[in-house]
Amino acid sequence: MKIINLKDYYLYYTQDTYVEVSDELFAIFEESARAEATYERKKYRYKAHYSLDRGDGIEHDILFVPLSPDEIYERKLTSQQLHAAIASLPDKQAKRIYAHYFMGMSKTAIAKAEGVSEKAVRIGIERGLHTIEKYFKNFS
Repeated sequence: MKIINLKDYYLYYTQDTYVEVSDELFAIFEESARAEATYERKKYRYKAHYSLDRGDGIEHDILFVPLSPDEIYERKLTSQQLHAAIASLPDKQAKRIYAHYFMGMSKTAIAKAEGVSEKAVRIGIERGLHTIEKYFKNFS
């Protein structure tokens, strides 16, 4: 059990108020304090403390900006279209694109796993992306 001062964690308390809390709760308070300090450092480091109206995207990277329902729907629709486009590819191209872009594997690692040259993987990915591009042009 730890003893904390609620005045350190809550603005509501104007006087020192000490309470005994469990170790788990104390760890949560400390983690929250560290996260807040990190947020303040980022805000200062990236000069987001000047103005949130700068329009250079700094505040979007630092602050949590909830998506509107339209944006959520659009992302879901785009994601579904992308998966449909990948599913329309030949099996090898689809697997290579998935491994490279979704799983973050390098083209060299994919080539080693498949037992082919890196150039073959690169060409397969390029052809697959070209096919996906055609798919989206025909879709819209």
